[in-house]
Amino acid sequence: MKYPGAELDNFDKATIWRKYIFLQIRKFIKGSVLEVGAGIGSFTNNYKHLTNDITLSEIDDNNLSIIEEKYKDTKFNFTNKETKNLNNNFDTIMYLNVLEHIKDDMEEIKQAFNKLNKNGNLIILVPAHNELYSKFDKEIGHHRRYKIDFFSKINILESKVLKLQYLDSAGYFLYYLNRIFFKEEIYPSKLKIFIWDKIFTPVTFLIDWLLLYKFGKNVLYVLKKL
Repeated sequence: MKYPGAELDNFDKATIWRKYIFLQIRKFIKGSVLEVGAGIGSFTNNYKHLTNDITLSEIDDNNLSIIEEKYKDTKFNFTNKETKNLNNNFDTIMYLNVLEHIKDDMEEIKQAFNKLNKNGNLIILVPAHNELYSKFDKEIGHHRRYKIDFFSKINILESKVLKLQYLDSAGYFLYYLNRIFFKEEIYPSKLKIFIWDKIFTPVTFLIDWLLLYKFGKNVLYVLKKL
């Protein structure tokens, strides 16, 4: 299967943004880890020192080859299977900008929850606000963007929400302005990604905190299985 987008190499340079996300979720990453839709392994680098028991799933054949080569000297497991078809259970399952690519997102969440061990954590990061939906979203296969209410209304027995918040308040305005002034643009340039990551992301650390994580370009959701 081929991934519809070509942006992964560009966003691979957004190192500060991924570090920010890692700091937000680090305490929830434990034990055996499944990273669904690992792409080219950009985020994996941030947490690989926490555990050796890591499974990277990726349905795109080219991306799967890249991460297999990238982490060939590790004990990681690699698979192109969908979550529901995996045999193992995990202590941590992560969807980092992946759920929006899945048509039946609620079914995927249920399948992931079923694959969690007791006291395991489900970590989901998604793009927020459908009013920001752009040609970029459509081109790379996003079915939707999310309001925080989608996650607050999820009702799964024997679970507890550990974190539910918006992130990247500064990025919201950048994305909104870009959507207005560059209507025909599909992929953001390397320069724009550099400016967002290296200049505005450090600023958003403080702004997000001051706003109590009530507003932003992304939604972060962490659910614990009791």
